[in-house]
Amino acid sequence: MNINLTLVGEIIVLAAIAMGFIGYHLGKRKTHSPMLTAISLAVSCIIPLVALIYLIVLINKPDLPATSAS
Repeated sequence: MNINLTLVGEIIVLAAIAMGFIGYHLGKRKTHSPMLTAISLAVSCIIPLVALIYLIVLINKPDLPATSAS
């Protein structure tokens, strides 16, 4: 079975986009800077093991306390 380098690159780009969305939504609940969290998680997809570890740490992080508007 031949593995095409273009296919590997496309998989990494799609995984980076998906991790970016997941990182943004988790970042809204668990950090004060969701955009930075999303970008750093998407960039870490270059090395998939690092991205998975980062995602696990982010999932296990406690949620920010809810602020009341009134």
